[in-house]
Amino acid sequence: MNIQADLTPALPEGRWALFLDIDGTLLEHASHPDAVSVSEELRFLLERIEQRLDGALAFITGRSIAAVDHLFHPLKLRIAGLYGLEHRLLPDGPIEAADEPADMAALADEIELELASKAVYVERKGPVLAIHTRAAPQLLTRATELVEAALARLPKGYRVIAGNAGVELMPLEAAKGAAIRRFMQLDPFTGRRPVFLGDDTSDENGFHTVNAAGGISIRVKPQGETAARFAIEDVASALAWLEANFGDPAAPTVSRNLVA
Repeated sequence: MNIQADLTPALPEGRWALFLDIDGTLLEHASHPDAVSVSEELRFLLERIEQRLDGALAFITGRSIAAVDHLFHPLKLRIAGLYGLEHRLLPDGPIEAADEPADMAALADEIELELASKAVYVERKGPVLAIHTRAAPQLLTRATELVEAALARLPKGYRVIAGNAGVELMPLEAAKGAAIRRFMQLDPFTGRRPVFLGDDTSDENGFHTVNAAGGISIRVKPQGETAARFAIEDVASALAWLEANFGDPAAPTVSRNLVA
């Protein structure tokens, strides 16, 4: 992506469906996933957006649904958790959950034994294993080596995703693009044009899906190449863009922090 200042996408009046990553998009990253908090202002903004879009708003996140509900309590939205391995298709609907396979549990135990005492957080998310090295960036290479070596021991169907400050091991079917496509086949999303905001490597699959559907793909604070058609410089600017475009019908559409 070639970033050029002051080029902004026109976001005309229309029937939009909005998909949002959480960490690094709506919330600043922290050294530990539990070391973040959600402001009342953000909850209120999301409530207003959901109302304005007649419910066509969903989180598309690597966090589990249980973790997101705890973080955003009492707000509940439609959500795909664990990169689409978990779903809640209605805000008050049942959760389609995903369990931790025994082989993934054993692998997590081994990696925790080596890295957990070195400021690395090993997050067990059912069939997804995330190793966070934000507090110990010098160990990212070792963490990546461990999960890549584990591929030979696990059943076929897993992949490694390198992130900005960590690495994850997940099933091939864990894909944000597939989660977006599933929502787009359901009311109230069907027939709308998708918008997806994300910030990391795991969001690229979602950008490709939204691009193919003629939607708007936006990467927050991009690093290197991305499939996203547009970029926003930071989390604060992403929230301001959401407020201006989706939060207040009386506010003019602005995207001065968006570049193509």
